Amino acid sequence: MSGENQRKSAALIRGVKDEFPVVQDALFRFCGTGTAPGLPEPPEAAPVPQAGVKASTAFTRDAWRRLWKNRTASFSLCVLALVIITAFSAPLIARHPPNEQHIPYANLPPRIKGVRIRGFNGELRFRGSWVDRYVQSGVPDDVFFIFGTDEFGRDLFSRTLYGTRISLVIAFIAAFLDLSIGVLYGLSSAMRGGRTDTILQRVLEILSGVPSLVLVVLLLLVFKPGIVSIIFALTISSWIPMARLVRAQTLRVKELEYMLAARSLGAGTARTALSHVLPNIAGTIVVRTMFSIPAAIFFETFLSFIGVGMKIPNASLGTLLGGGYKVFRIYPYQLWFPAVILCVIMLAFNLFADGLRDTLDPKMKENHGVS
Repeated sequence: MSGENQRKSAALIRGVKDEFPVVQDALFRFCGTGTAPGLPEPPEAAPVPQAGVKASTAFTRDAWRRLWKNRTASFSLCVLALVIITAFSAPLIARHPPNEQHIPYANLPPRIKGVRIRGFNGELRFRGSWVDRYVQSGVPDDVFFIFGTDEFGRDLFSRTLYGTRISLVIAFIAAFLDLSIGVLYGLSSAMRGGRTDTILQRVLEILSGVPSLVLVVLLLLVFKPGIVSIIFALTISSWIPMARLVRAQTLRVKELEYMLAARSLGAGTARTALSHVLPNIAGTIVVRTMFSIPAAIFFETFLSFIGVGMKIPNASLGTLLGGGYKVFRIYPYQLWFPAVILCVIMLAFNLFADGLRDTLDPKMKENHGVS
């Protein structure tokens, strides 16, 4: 019976017109007689590429390409890299220890070797005329202070380098703690849902009702002043915006179709959160972290400026601003240098965070490269 069926099928296929070779080949295949006569064998199907690591690598490469096309963000990144490398290379760059005092060299203006520009050649304007403070103080010709000295004769260039490093360390650690606590809290609240989410959100509302500045100042007055106390005080309330952001993004993502598919396949809550939710909100988390770093720097600077942060003789940008503020009318350079560095760091971090936000947001892809 099988041979007779094949003969009937072949007769039927031969009746199909030659202008329908695709239909003819399909009939041959359906009837089990192989490829139609005169038609080439179809090519083998190409292997389907894996979408895991390659897709992630392609996205990262595309994000870097779009980030570098944004000239403002790329320039800000270069400025930040230069500031961070210079600050953390302070022991190699600084010519004098930051706390070493030379009372005879007190309040010397900046002097750079080979520079004849007033204000950077050791001269200081005093009562309407320019005077060479280095000559008046008997400073040897081979001694230079690039940023000048303070009231105790300490090198301001060294103190600015070390102070910038301390401010950056405090900001980076505080931002990392904000990231860790905020992501864990917000992710747990959104994934658990129900009564757990309600309780955790009420706790956030209670903590948000306490003014952060008052809380930080009270903590610094209770604990011993230092880097650890400042980091703890900054972390105690600054993680709340991160937690709320992560919760909102998680609630949006967990209702998508692929999340329903993952749960249908038996994925647990922890695995779903770490493997599916967290990678899809990572861009938002990174951008928020980049914005939290300059906020932490500014907060630490403010606390040290009002006298509840870093204590003398340790230097930070806040203590340098506080010391320069007192003698600004007489020795303005003591305030200008740390103020300019603080402004550069704040501006660079914010511009880079803006560019990073545009890079990681697919909806703004067309706006890249326009500066």
